[in-house]
Amino acid sequence: MRNIPVAEVDGLDRAVLAIGTDYPRDHLLVWHAHRRAQVLYAATGVMRVETADGSWTIPTARAVLIPPTVRHQVTMTGVSTRSLYIEPAAVPWFPARCQAVDVSALLRELILEAVEMAPRYPEHSRDAAVAALVLHELRNLTPLPLDVPLPSDPRLRELCEAFLRKPDIHDPPGRWCAALNISERTLARLFRRGTGLSFSQWRQRACVLHSLRHLAAGLPVTRVAAMLGYDNPAAYTAAFGKLLGRPPTAYRNAKGLM
Repeated sequence: MRNIPVAEVDGLDRAVLAIGTDYPRDHLLVWHAHRRAQVLYAATGVMRVETADGSWTIPTARAVLIPPTVRHQVTMTGVSTRSLYIEPAAVPWFPARCQAVDVSALLRELILEAVEMAPRYPEHSRDAAVAALVLHELRNLTPLPLDVPLPSDPRLRELCEAFLRKPDIHDPPGRWCAALNISERTLARLFRRGTGLSFSQWRQRACVLHSLRHLAAGLPVTRVAAMLGYDNPAAYTAAFGKLLGRPPTAYRNAKGLM
């Protein structure tokens, strides 16, 4: 199925539904939720998925698991998606919070094949076997650290969201303390309690993940590093590799599967 709303087929008595959707560049899919669990795969482009407790940046050929009924919005940059909508009873292991995941070559092929299936595929058919194998493969996904957790404290969250729009690796904690009228010790405590990360860890993660869409657009590593305020490309590359385990060049002009 392609380019149809999931609401049109949500009631079908099939555990797995697959829909391919092509979006205009820089499209915003506003806040919504699904009854089914969703595996949202970026066939092309880069997605940013936001929920009440965090932000996930999903580059080409990766996916995000979105639990049933979790409200989210998605910012699309040159994105074509392939989504699996799964009955919650079929994935009792599904995480309660969104999770970015790597996608194996086999699962990618299964997702692409599932999109071509009729929505009411016959039971005990080849298509039903594909759907069953999809469910097996989903159990073996590798999580990726592509999320930036957001605190519940409203004033700190406002500053975090402003930073995500324009990140700077050298943004000093003192500026945040002045804006909140608190000490650096209190800021450190708020960050650890609200995000599970220190201020510097959160700041670096936010910068690295923000850079993914620029890399996907083909910008040189030197330019991306300068945009984020790194002193030199080597410092940016080291931070990138520490978080994602691969160099920035591995994410430049990444080619997905359609």
